Amino acid sequence: MYLFNSRLSTFRELRQRFFVAIGLVFLVASFGTAGFMLLEGWNLTDALYMTVITLASVGFKEVNDLSVIGRMFTIILIIGGVGTVAYALTTGAKIILEGELQEIYGRRRLEKKIRELRDHYIVCGYGRMGKIICRELREKNIKFVVIEKQPDILRDSDDLLVFTGDATNDEILKELGIERAKGLVSVLPTDAENLFVVLSARGLNPKLFIVVRAGEEGSERKLVRAGADKVVSPYHIGGLRIAHTVLKPAVVDFIEFATKSGNIDLQMEEIIIKESSGLVGKSLDECGIGRELGIIIVAIKKPDGEMKFNPTFKSAIIAGDTLIALGESSKLKNLELMAS
Repeated sequence: MYLFNSRLSTFRELRQRFFVAIGLVFLVASFGTAGFMLLEGWNLTDALYMTVITLASVGFKEVNDLSVIGRMFTIILIIGGVGTVAYALTTGAKIILEGELQEIYGRRRLEKKIRELRDHYIVCGYGRMGKIICRELREKNIKFVVIEKQPDILRDSDDLLVFTGDATNDEILKELGIERAKGLVSVLPTDAENLFVVLSARGLNPKLFIVVRAGEEGSERKLVRAGADKVVSPYHIGGLRIAHTVLKPAVVDFIEFATKSGNIDLQMEEIIIKESSGLVGKSLDECGIGRELGIIIVAIKKPDGEMKFNPTFKSAIIAGDTLIALGESSKLKNLELMAS
């Protein structure tokens, strides 16, 4: 898991803190060495050795007998210097034992991976819905990065590109490459948070495809006005699914079977027709999609957004059409190659 915690010190701050500690130790050592040389008249080696054993508190005997002023200076050196050495040791131990350097270098690796992302998706929120979304995206080998504010939720997020922070922050969205992203999915706990994310994302990338979760009635229209392309209400969809399960159980079983991730027998996919495809200008019958591949075209979404359900065999295919196809996974992959 590549985990970045926005509350951790940055690499520059950590490096500065480390050098400050080293600088303080050097300053105290220089102060002690110069003091013994001036006050006691010792040479550089004896003065430095006396300073080191004093700061280290090893308890060795003095190099030479100290005068009264020398003893007073030693007391001052112990009071000021031991605390400085302890601070330096604590800082070094924290870096080594707590793995802060590893965290920071891990962050730099994460930032490098994010800079390399193009046409990726940003998933805001790794709760119950976020986990399902990430699982489906990973099944389809879609590039994505996750933003989650609570690090405790990310314990089972192995092999994911994870960024710990506030998704409503514009700077964080920029760090995740929102200008280069293809889409954003926001499933934060409250509609207010999702609204802020939509406003920020739409302002940073007007071409971004935004899908957002709505919890309360009436929030859908506000989120659409804010810039969301699609608004999904889990409670509304869940209620309809339960009602349909009671009224039309066979239909629901079929839909679940056809849309279940990882099902090798039957899948429902959307396939975009490219301009260079050999299918352009042909009818469904001429393409042989049903006859040769055994694929059912449930609907055709035209480039202007019009949806034609249950198209006839005479329906023509044009560039930019999106075919809603139902069939075996291997046959659907062949159709994708024909459409590209």
